[in-house]
Amino acid sequence: MDSFEERQKAFEKKYEHDQDLLFRIMSRRAKLTGLWAAEHLGLGPAEADAYAAEIVQVDLEEPGHQDIVRRLRVDFDAKGIDISNHRIEKELERLLDTATQQVKNA
Repeated sequence: MDSFEERQKAFEKKYEHDQDLLFRIMSRRAKLTGLWAAEHLGLGPAEADAYAAEIVQVDLEEPGHQDIVRRLRVDFDAKGIDISNHRIEKELERLLDTATQQVKNA
């Protein structure tokens, strides 16, 4: 194997690692967001865990986080909870930092 092939394999491994790390961070953020929303929705611990798992699944529907925002908007509106999309976006941003730290420190 020549040095070009070795470098190529190293780049491929790094890319794979980075993608795995990003997936774990985004999944953790979705879970944390689900737990945050569950608290506002008044769900108990078991219900909150199930709801957080649903939000993780919702996040897999499309790239980005708009799928989460839409789902939370529907759920908050159904319960008459006055939390703006802007606040949801800010919480997603805050929880992204938390998720990043948790995954990197795990």
